[in-house]
Amino acid sequence: MIRDRGKIKWTSLMLPEHVSLLREWAQEDSYETRNELDEQKVEEINQIIAEAMEYGTAVRITYYKTNARRYESVEGCIHFCNDQARKLHIAGEGGEIYFVPYAELTDVQLIGETR
Repeated sequence: MIRDRGKIKWTSLMLPEHVSLLREWAQEDSYETRNELDEQKVEEINQIIAEAMEYGTAVRITYYKTNARRYESVEGCIHFCNDQARKLHIAGEGGEIYFVPYAELTDVQLIGETR
């Protein structure tokens, strides 16, 4: 019977530098690429944001977090559009405030709840 020890038998052959490079490589595989928006999608996002601000409707905003290289989503009501800083101020359900830059927006959906 073959008694294979799996990963244990290879650990003595790997230097710590190799292990750290393999971990970095595995982390890079989890990165998501950013999709560019066309003009039609940008107009649709602007229209939904304007409607949500006017009626106080809750939205789900999906954005690309550049430093984490992945997509994240936030649910809440749009409190303010800061054109000078080019950010949306979103009041979350638990009272927390999120700041999402315009440039990172990828999708906005109405979820129907009003304030």
